[in-house]
Amino acid sequence: MPLFPLPQVVLMPGSLLPLHVFEPRYRKMVRDVIDGHGIIGVVQLAPATHTPEGCQPAIRKVAGAGVLVDCAELPGGRFNILLRGVARAELVDALVLTQPYRRARARVIDDEPGDVSSAATAGLISAATAFASLLQRRDPSFEFSMPKLSDAAALANHFAMHLLIDGRDRQRALELRRVGERVSFVTQTLAVQQVGLAGPAREMN
Repeated sequence: MPLFPLPQVVLMPGSLLPLHVFEPRYRKMVRDVIDGHGIIGVVQLAPATHTPEGCQPAIRKVAGAGVLVDCAELPGGRFNILLRGVARAELVDALVLTQPYRRARARVIDDEPGDVSSAATAGLISAATAFASLLQRRDPSFEFSMPKLSDAAALANHFAMHLLIDGRDRQRALELRRVGERVSFVTQTLAVQQVGLAGPAREMN
């Protein structure tokens, strides 16, 4: 799977991610994906550490696999693309740099079985609604519509993608395999963010 490493960015299953592609190596990646299986792995860069000269920056071990659903080539060979998240993917093989971009063997991570109570789902929706409403009052330019979803996993994915401020929290939500744990984590994080929003305004990363 070709990898698109990005700081702070996470692609959750079921979510859409628009990207502007301008670096030559990733423009080639897009062309290869168009001619190939149509899948790109969006992987978050690991926390900043010293990177030896000539080496690639470290990346996380869990990525979001996305299908290329729209692509517009721009003047100069740049692209505007749209990815739809279809799975979590664990990078299980040694990363291989195939000029000019990285690829890796990956394994799909399925949600682990377990029921999520209606109360937990309702708490998640309540926390997301409260935080989104508060954020919209603080920042009228922020747009967010509640999804017409009932599945707890899909809701947690959607809220993590669009409402969690810190990229590390979004990555944590991506990595949690138990739906109940993911629902609880996103709910609690949204509640903490709501409390924090009472202080100085924060920007979405």
